Amino acid sequence: MQIKFGTDGWRDLIAENYTFENVHRVSRGAALYFKKLKKAKAGVFVGYDGRFLSREFAELAAQVLASEGLRVYIASSVVSTPATSLAVVKKKLAGAVMITASHNPAQYNGFKIKGDYGGAALVDAIAKIEKDTNSEANGKRSSSDFHKKTLKPFADLLKAKKIEEIDAQAIYVKELANLIDLEKIKRSKLKIAYDPMYGSNVGILETLLPDAVILHDVWNPGFGRMRPEPLPDTTKEISKYVVQNRCDIGIVTDGDADRIGAIDEKGQFFSSQMILCLLLQYLVEVRKQKGSVVISQSVTSMIDKMCARYKLKVIRTPVGFKYITKYMLDGGVLIGGEESGGIGIPALHIPERDGLYNGLLLCEICAHNKKSPADLVANLEKEYGPHKYDRYDFHTTHEQKAAVLAKAEKGFDKIAGLKVLNVDKMDGFKFNLDGGAWFMLRASGTEPLLRYYAEAPTMAKVKQILAFAKGL
Repeated sequence: MQIKFGTDGWRDLIAENYTFENVHRVSRGAALYFKKLKKAKAGVFVGYDGRFLSREFAELAAQVLASEGLRVYIASSVVSTPATSLAVVKKKLAGAVMITASHNPAQYNGFKIKGDYGGAALVDAIAKIEKDTNSEANGKRSSSDFHKKTLKPFADLLKAKKIEEIDAQAIYVKELANLIDLEKIKRSKLKIAYDPMYGSNVGILETLLPDAVILHDVWNPGFGRMRPEPLPDTTKEISKYVVQNRCDIGIVTDGDADRIGAIDEKGQFFSSQMILCLLLQYLVEVRKQKGSVVISQSVTSMIDKMCARYKLKVIRTPVGFKYITKYMLDGGVLIGGEESGGIGIPALHIPERDGLYNGLLLCEICAHNKKSPADLVANLEKEYGPHKYDRYDFHTTHEQKAAVLAKAEKGFDKIAGLKVLNVDKMDGFKFNLDGGAWFMLRASGTEPLLRYYAEAPTMAKVKQILAFAKGL
């Protein structure tokens, strides 16, 4: 089979296509890439989440990388994606492999590649790894040489120090303690609830803020039968928990802890669009940071208004953090983010999404301003106007997907009664509408899936726009 990397790595169903043989193939493709890098002799890191067989897949990846002559470090326990990226930077390595399917359901696993800068591998690097993974030579070699008898046992490679275990989570916790004003948060008496969604950050926050109340704080490969993605429909339990325990804020991270979600003191899901705006405001006005702002096409237009006031450059990219990372590596970027809760702050941290870091920074903002998340957003809306947002994922057929895309290509005069001002085709179709609203449509390249995004001054109008989309 051909292995295809998406916007953030390769993901597939465990036992169907995500098999030991295919992980062997991808690991060798990654090894061939890493071996050509200037930092190859420094070695690579392998991290893994708490999904079914993730440790075993990680050990196989480490065996393959080591068999290709690379020095390999592997996490001593379950680790988050940001902790994996940070380990690369702190150990000055050539890059990393992260075994995770991030926010996908439990039946999936995945394979992410990280660069030596501690962020997502760029498009060119992924293309090379994908090509080597799917090359005829590698395909033949993996199918004929796959059996573990062809690789030295993991225990032997450990003993020979070809593979070395390191505590990447300890490195990560120490870094967070340096980056966040934990004392300010503690002095504020802010009552924080945290939901790691049974994922990689289980057991982390209590070491930093012992008074925080934590939900789902055990590793569970099945994620409690929920999808480990912080969205309104997956955070209902912590929403009730925040209200019942009279918490000031709830923080949620996804399966590998690179995305953030939040709950306000009223138990309402707190838009990641507004989290990005609050972080930007705090970084500029309080932390006195400057730099360009890089955001994907589906991010709120409030950011554009804020940057106009702060006299900061705004750069829009297609959806996918690897596109944002490219600009981060060029330098001068203050913050980069996506509407899905993936936010990176290279001015202060690594050029990588980090859900818990961003969540703690949001708590620091609440402590500094002595205001609730809802009050902070209300203040933003007074300054820049209300920006309501929602998204709908439409699972359909390939034929229906093609039909909807054909309609979008033809264009619309009006959407939900609003005049279409112009269309941006950088990534799918983004229709900018009268009154400051917009509607965006993107299609999955591999699945019969359409994603609809909408923003407008009122939630009623957002719902009307999405209703129009569902009727296409």
